[in-house]
Amino acid sequence: MFSRLRRTLAEFRGLVVRAFLVLTAVQVVIVGFLVALAQLRKRREGPHGGFPWEDQPEVELENGARLKLYPYGVRLYEAMLEAIEDATESIYVGTFIWKGDEMGQRFVNALAKKACEGVRVCVIFDGLANVFVSSEFKDFPQEIHTLHFRPIWGPDKLANPRNLFRYHRHIMSVDGRVGFVGGYNIGSLYADGWRDTHIRITGRDAREIENDLVDFWNDHRTPDLPVLENAGDRSWNPVTVFHRNDPYMRIFPIRAIYLEAIDRANKHIYLTHAYFIPDRAMRASLIEAVRRGVDVQILVPEDSNHVTADWLARRHFWELLAGGVRIFLYRHIMIHSKTATVDGVWSTVGTANIDRYSMLGNYETNVEVYSEPLAAQMERMFALDKTNARELTLEEWENRSILAKVVERLLESLGPLV
Repeated sequence: MFSRLRRTLAEFRGLVVRAFLVLTAVQVVIVGFLVALAQLRKRREGPHGGFPWEDQPEVELENGARLKLYPYGVRLYEAMLEAIEDATESIYVGTFIWKGDEMGQRFVNALAKKACEGVRVCVIFDGLANVFVSSEFKDFPQEIHTLHFRPIWGPDKLANPRNLFRYHRHIMSVDGRVGFVGGYNIGSLYADGWRDTHIRITGRDAREIENDLVDFWNDHRTPDLPVLENAGDRSWNPVTVFHRNDPYMRIFPIRAIYLEAIDRANKHIYLTHAYFIPDRAMRASLIEAVRRGVDVQILVPEDSNHVTADWLARRHFWELLAGGVRIFLYRHIMIHSKTATVDGVWSTVGTANIDRYSMLGNYETNVEVYSEPLAAQMERMFALDKTNARELTLEEWENRSILAKVVERLLESLGPLV
């Protein structure tokens, strides 16, 4: 009897394993096909140039801090390079992707020049995101202190579970008086080929960006790199609050600020995200806000640069649309922003997407701002972005093809990985 039971259990385990392997193989084939199809479509359509944007004036807060939004990469890079040129003491840069192209080289040259003048220059870039960037480019001049965060070459590094946690911040501090944070990586493509959003902080609040970079550097530096010190006092300004996700410390405040802002909303919620795969709590909060009479609008790419993320996001569209959430699809060009504004009062700009990786897996930074003038600019920016988008209706979504519904269901189990 017991031997028969063991055989039955063994057969059942074998069946489960085979089913898992078959599903995995099917998912790999589907993902490969979708990626190939997306690449073919991009080649067929060719590059799309231009998108609507407008320059916004600097906003001055009550404590004297000044904030400026950058929705266009060309202008942002000009401002960053100008700040680098004006540096007298320190320049700290952290980025997810640093392309080895013309724009990437401009930043390296500018930083090397200041380092040779005696300015302390320290840069951080992610090892996985830049795995296909040439090693020659990543070998920065020796005057630049470089932290190549967790490169993945070698079996010991591939097997390290901490390598799941990636450095996804896009920030810069100059002399502790000017800071930048947002969605822009460094590279020529992002200058005018993507729509993204960064914000510049000038004044004492910029020390928070410096502190972010110094803390990360000291926690993760290799023995050959110097220990950094914070040069000035931290800010207690309640109007601008900086939040950092730290997966190693299991600290994830960015998800919490989103849920709190959504819960407080009385009038409207406008979200713009490159990759929008909200968890159950966030979906429920957005739908509950609609029930309270809040106008909830979400702007996402119609086709992002990660086709798998697009398909995983779509499995939540029916629930959101049926719950009264309005979804707008940004067309023809990638929108990579990670921003939100609520009720004309609260706004956030940062590096975190609304997906599991950003909310619970990567090193991220967002600034939370309570300012009506800045919120008004965020609303104008959102309205302008919608002129390059189309609204997705519940009727259209319900009438999508059977094949699309099957693919969504087959890929559903990949959700926890993204």
